[in-house]
Order: sequence, then structure tokens, then C-alpha cells
Amino acid sequence: MANDARIVLQQRLTQQLDEAVIEISISADGEYAVNGRLLVDNELTTLMRALRDAAGGDANKQLAINADSNARHQSVVRAMDAAGQLGLVHLRITTRNPDAAR
Repeated sequence: MANDARIVLQQRLTQQLDEAVIEISISADGEYAVNGRLLVDNELTTLMRALRDAAGGDANKQLAINADSNARHQSVVRAMDAAGQLGLVHLRITTRNPDAAR
């Protein structure tokens, strides 16, 4: 029974950590997804609206920008601009190389 309680606690802690991080994914084509939801366009205002909704008014949330290694620099800068305008300053940036998985 104690092991079951630890597993449930660990799952809850993992879920809380996941909810505390907002993830922006940027494809090679410059398409954005926020927390796995593809945005309807690549406009700054659309990205800001999605980030505002994901943050729920909490500017202390962590932000992870994950860009395809072939994404244009401008796409990453736009994501950083949107975050900065909303006061989301705790961020990390990573790249994904789709060819590395092959």
C-alpha cells in the first residue's frame, strides 16, 4: 500500500511540474505549437494569446522554447519577443535535430 501511495504522489508531482512549464514548439517551417496545440497561424498576436492562456496570469511560469534545428532564427526570436512582452522571463531554449533520430 505504501508503494501505491508513493507512485500516486510521484505522478501528482510530475503533473504539477508539467503544468508549471509552458512549452513552445517551433517546426522547421516556422509553425508554432503551445503545450502541444498547433496555432492557427504564425502571427505574434496569436502566439501571445496562446501564451497568455497557458500562463493563466502567472508570469513566474517556466517557458521552454523547443525549435527544430532547421527553424529560422526569426521564428525563435518571435517566440522570445512574445514571452518578453508578457513578462515570461524564465526560459530555456533547445533545438531538435530530426536527422539525429535516424
